[in-house]
Amino acid sequence: MFIDTAKIYIKSGDGGNGSVSFRREKYIPRGGPDGGDAGRGGDIIFQVNTGLRTLLDFRYKKKHIAENGENGSAANCHGKDGKDLIINVPPGTLIKDAETGGKIADLTMENQRVVVLKGGKGGKGNARFATATRQAPNFAEPGQLGEERWVVLELKLLADCGLIGFPNVGKSTILSMVTAAKPKIANYHFTTITPNLGVVEVPGGNSFVLADIPGLIEGAHEGVGLGHEFLRHVERTKILIHVVDISGIEGRNPIEDFDKINSELKLYSDKLAQKPQVVAANKSDILQSDELYNEFLNEMEKRGHKVFKISAATNKGLKELMLYVSDMLKDTPEPIEEEEMEDYINLDEEKDGKDFKIYKDDDVYVVEGPFVDRIFRKVNIYDNESLKYFQKVLRRNGIIDELKSMGIKDGETVRMNELEFDFID
Repeated sequence: MFIDTAKIYIKSGDGGNGSVSFRREKYIPRGGPDGGDAGRGGDIIFQVNTGLRTLLDFRYKKKHIAENGENGSAANCHGKDGKDLIINVPPGTLIKDAETGGKIADLTMENQRVVVLKGGKGGKGNARFATATRQAPNFAEPGQLGEERWVVLELKLLADCGLIGFPNVGKSTILSMVTAAKPKIANYHFTTITPNLGVVEVPGGNSFVLADIPGLIEGAHEGVGLGHEFLRHVERTKILIHVVDISGIEGRNPIEDFDKINSELKLYSDKLAQKPQVVAANKSDILQSDELYNEFLNEMEKRGHKVFKISAATNKGLKELMLYVSDMLKDTPEPIEEEEMEDYINLDEEKDGKDFKIYKDDDVYVVEGPFVDRIFRKVNIYDNESLKYFQKVLRRNGIIDELKSMGIKDGETVRMNELEFDFID
């Protein structure tokens, strides 16, 4: 089974919590704080594995969660970092954000990897908050929560050359004759419902990867038939072999068929329509009329296309076709996907954004967001030293300045989570 899209949930590990601890040893009556720092959570990393060809595994496992960091402990013992979770994907995998559709990463090269979600930082132990005036801090820092999101994985085949054409024109037979691939072949439309890959070995060692793309029909660019699912697989090929049934047995006009397929390519993407094409006039062994072939040949030559008269069933003309394609590939540059950079999500910018907001609810100034949740996990509002630290953190992170810019005055009420207090500058 070939699976070329998958939607999965990913979550990086939470950072562990810092420890609140004090030395309690004989002969050391006033031992200071010795709470250790916690470990960070594991990252979510996607990595290319060239041994994979489909996204089938993701159909059965939808959730991928990295390991949490360990908590700190007494005697300044640091918690262990959580293990990174490496998710292996086949080459040609595009990672998108499921909610916005924005592109996160495009993985094409062997062993290429990208960190999609970073694990939460581990919290500091209370030993890190000791100062000359705060010698026994009774609070520690909690770990930051890991990041999470749903992503869509989309696979585009990485092949040097793609076989395109209407269903049942002989693409699978060509692939089976020139490579070791064994696609399913039968005399009915849509025999191929999944792309097949094979390696073409040619004299001189100039081998290349050939892909049998499922047959296109009119309306494919709108998703009709096998449309969208497989048009994407043509995008990364360097050259296209356009296979046409020249026999005339089914009463089809090869020139019209050629134009219809190219129309579908153009409607889906201008870049596809501009790819170099070599024409394979197949089924010449059962050709009904030389006049039909000659008319087709003249028209293709007028348009500047090289035509090979072949018979995939009898292996006629295939060697010459493959040699020509091999030579052509040497001089054809790799396709450049000119994606708009704004289509890609800048993960670093996302993380650097302010993670709190302030607004007025009647006469109350409300401060909320992940930052507020973190700071309230960190402080003990009933401890005087902890409360002073809380005030410093608010000022250092710009919350006090933003409240003042909104016009807050001394004595007005501020709400953070369930806590309300009077503002005093």
